[in-house]
Amino acid sequence: MGTQPAAAGRQPGGPEGYVPDPRRWKALTVCLVVGFMALLDVSIVNVALPSIEEGLGAGESALSWVVSGYALTFGLVLVPSGRLGDAYGRRNAFLGGLVLFTLASVACGVAQTTGWLVVARLVQGMAGGLLNPQISGMIQQLFRGAERGRAFGMLGSTIGLSTAVGPLLGGVLIQVFGAAEGWRWVFFVNLPIGVVAFLLALRLVPPVCAESDPEHRQSLDPVGVLLLGAGVVAVMLPLVEERQWHGQGKWLLEPLGVALLLVFLWWEKRHRGRGLAPVVDLRLFRDRSYSLGALLGLLYFAGFTTIFFIFTLFLQNGMRYSALQAGLSLTPFAVGSAISAAVGGRFIHHVGRPLVAGGLVLVGLGLAGAGIAVDAVRSDAVGWALVAPMLVAGLGSGLVIAPNQTLALQDVPVAQGGAAGGVLQTGQRIGSAAGIAAVGAVFFAWLASSGDWATALDHGLIAAIAFVVAAFLVAVADVVYGRRQARRAAGRS
Repeated sequence: MGTQPAAAGRQPGGPEGYVPDPRRWKALTVCLVVGFMALLDVSIVNVALPSIEEGLGAGESALSWVVSGYALTFGLVLVPSGRLGDAYGRRNAFLGGLVLFTLASVACGVAQTTGWLVVARLVQGMAGGLLNPQISGMIQQLFRGAERGRAFGMLGSTIGLSTAVGPLLGGVLIQVFGAAEGWRWVFFVNLPIGVVAFLLALRLVPPVCAESDPEHRQSLDPVGVLLLGAGVVAVMLPLVEERQWHGQGKWLLEPLGVALLLVFLWWEKRHRGRGLAPVVDLRLFRDRSYSLGALLGLLYFAGFTTIFFIFTLFLQNGMRYSALQAGLSLTPFAVGSAISAAVGGRFIHHVGRPLVAGGLVLVGLGLAGAGIAVDAVRSDAVGWALVAPMLVAGLGSGLVIAPNQTLALQDVPVAQGGAAGGVLQTGQRIGSAAGIAAVGAVFFAWLASSGDWATALDHGLIAAIAFVVAAFLVAVADVVYGRRQARRAAGRS
């Protein structure tokens, strides 16, 4: 997670003989559109839940699985999908995931029962998890140096926009098509995007994206895949079902999940020692940039994702905003994130980790300002009061997500770019689930005890800011450690 600028002419993660593909920026545009579509479906469905409840007569448990089932299968397949793309071609995996995602979206839109919808959402999440590692892997392969920072900056803008625009777009579709059937168009909107993106990908995405290293074309290590999948499910399931799965027995899955992940680490080390290609090359974690970047991403997403969760609850249920009004109130965050991510991508190789630390400070200040604004304006005008602080928080967020990913992956070999990116995104998904469970517990506890939505929001924001502060401490530790290493190196020279 280097704090020093990259050396001139350095091409992280790639061979010296790298030749830029003339189609790389057009290919990136296609990838970002598809990534936006897949990530959008994480947040857009939240505002459609009342419409799904009305249209299908769905109960609380089914509605929970419509949301959490997608997140669960999305996180489950990230690492194996990244490894698959590394070994057999990212273009093939990308196209296959895109077809599956588009078909699953149609299946969601035409669902006649809640069971049908839940199964389609599980498949849709799996397809989204297949797509996303290919995007980061192709950025690793198609770009080098400063261009890679710009590409990841554009990806960061896409992530921020998809998260924040989801509630807004969902609100628009439901308002246009009606409460009973509007939820179907939340899924149907993916059909034209998916078809056009597929045709463009056939033409623009380079056909050869697999590495020629025979080691990376060996068996995909099915034992490792099963151990990792079981561990991730055991860790995430109690978190995503925290409010719907009553009783304390669910938490027994957490130590089981940790144990399975420890066995996975042992197996991967043993598998590698036998000269076979593992799902995840554990030597990646020897790199401080990668290991601390993964930890920072997990902690930040634990706070970042919950912002939209608690604000949507507060605005729609507490202030009686419509889905469209709630989405508009959160739009400044998306605008700020998109702007700063694009700018930050251009400077990350010159500034390094301090840029991420500064972004985290802005996020914390923006969220604190949002809490103050809510307390000061206890009326329908609260949405206007949130514009400035949410813009500040968004500007900070854009300096965190993409720059952190750029720094984490800068020294990762291109041949492992998909799996390495999948590990980072799995950490983000686990962080999101843990954050929503923790911050949601604080939010609902204060709502139950005080009966006041603003008070519940205040305490939920404090919990979210705590995760942001933890991520900031990781960034500061890396800056300090990196500067000490630089001084030692200068002293030896």
